[in-house]
Amino acid sequence: MSRIGRREFVGSALVGSAGLLALRTANVADARIEVLINESIGTISPEIYGHFIEHLGGVIYDGVWVGEQSKIRNIGGIRRSLVDYMRQLKPGVLRWPGGCFADSYNWHDGVGPRSERPRRTNFWIRDTTQNSDSPQVYERNQFGTNEFARFCKLIGAQPYFAANLRSLPARDFYEWVEYCNAPADVTTLSRMRAAAGDREPFGVKYWGVGNESWGCGGNLTAEEYATEFRKFIAWVPRYNVKLAFIGSGPNGADRRWTRGFFTRLAEKGENFFRNLYGWGLHYYCGSTGKKVSTEYTTDEWYELLGKSDRMESLINDHWSVMGEIDTRRQVKLVVDEWGAWHERDKDMPETYLWAYPGTLRDALVAGINLDTFNCHADKIALDNVAQLINTIHSLFLAYEDKFIATPNYHVFEMYSAHQGGTSVRTVFSAPRVSYSVAEKANSLWGLQGSASLHDKQLVLTVVNPHHNQARETEITLRGSSVRACQSRVLSSTDIHAHNSFANPRALEPKDADVSINSSTFVYQFLPASVTRLQISLA
Repeated sequence: MSRIGRREFVGSALVGSAGLLALRTANVADARIEVLINESIGTISPEIYGHFIEHLGGVIYDGVWVGEQSKIRNIGGIRRSLVDYMRQLKPGVLRWPGGCFADSYNWHDGVGPRSERPRRTNFWIRDTTQNSDSPQVYERNQFGTNEFARFCKLIGAQPYFAANLRSLPARDFYEWVEYCNAPADVTTLSRMRAAAGDREPFGVKYWGVGNESWGCGGNLTAEEYATEFRKFIAWVPRYNVKLAFIGSGPNGADRRWTRGFFTRLAEKGENFFRNLYGWGLHYYCGSTGKKVSTEYTTDEWYELLGKSDRMESLINDHWSVMGEIDTRRQVKLVVDEWGAWHERDKDMPETYLWAYPGTLRDALVAGINLDTFNCHADKIALDNVAQLINTIHSLFLAYEDKFIATPNYHVFEMYSAHQGGTSVRTVFSAPRVSYSVAEKANSLWGLQGSASLHDKQLVLTVVNPHHNQARETEITLRGSSVRACQSRVLSSTDIHAHNSFANPRALEPKDADVSINSSTFVYQFLPASVTRLQISLA
């Protein structure tokens, strides 16, 4: 079922106070939301709320791994603050080791005694950092398979391994599966795992077969990649785990890659699609202007939100192509890299590539994408925001003993209430927002969001993109009555608001009770906001 929610009507926007959170009478509402409780889309898989860590910049070393001897609080070498925050999110899945790093990574380098593990040149080495003797440039392999599996266990996430298809043969892939999943003490590799401190198998279900094979993962054609994919997954031992193989899908709107791969795979018969769990889509909405995360004009605020909203059409386009060939709909979409992407903050080390504090604008990007995924719960099995810490669309920023949660973290915390719920059709109507890009007129919807049902609890999340106007909105719940409502809102009068090491709590969500006495009520969505309404149904 395609997403429905772009019905507009003509109306004049109402300027509201950024501090006001109140009900109004229905006759002044300039926007409407209809939640159709009895029209379900599908279950929102917890794995839609997935994350990603790669050996890129300061993500692994200093972000996740500080070492067991570090003065920074840690659990077996893993940063304690990160574990504590992630436990609150209940993350569905965590992807590793890449990204482009995956297709230059030999998993054998990251197992066995740490003191004996080799040093390698990191895929992400830069000319300006080549003389830096740092783990971000010359990989020391202190964080490998066992450490990753323990991190996943600590935070309650399922591991998702991305395998090297470009520079390792298929044999290394199924041996990695054996190392992770073979029963204790029965093979040389399972004994090696036990010697590293993990006697029992990890039971890894999710396996990515290559990464961006159209580019850094091999520069293959779609047809060439399909042949490699079939070879890699042929007769991989299961060890009583239902393995879920995820294919290296398109770069953004490249439908030719999707069509070419599916067409070549279909040559083995339509039943062969049972071997492909998910089709990975990568899309970054990028940046604007100077590409500095904290510096942008009002038009650039809207420009990035508009680019983020492109995710909607990408999902629909690739799903359509997939369905032309996989007519039984055996394969789901996996958006295993997404987010905004700005330049490194000048206060972060040069080796910490693309490390910056996300702002309120990035938080709205997160809300837009998560709402889109919720509304396509029938199509999407798994997603991974890129990345967890210290680069790109990160939820956290860390340097040595300093650690902060970014606004992205708060959005994930707010939206985690959707996990496992039934996505229900929700229709949004609001005046569009106008802006310019390169002196050309553009517009963006005035309100958008998603809703999910959890027995007698309804979760409604809404993004108001307008930089300084509140939205008086009439909300109607079709098919149920209401007992109570609580709101949680992330917003600021400063659209550049963000957290920093000096002010780690500058931007945080605020809670409030909302008085409701019927299934139709009016609520004011603050300007530049992400809102969660948790509504108890009668």
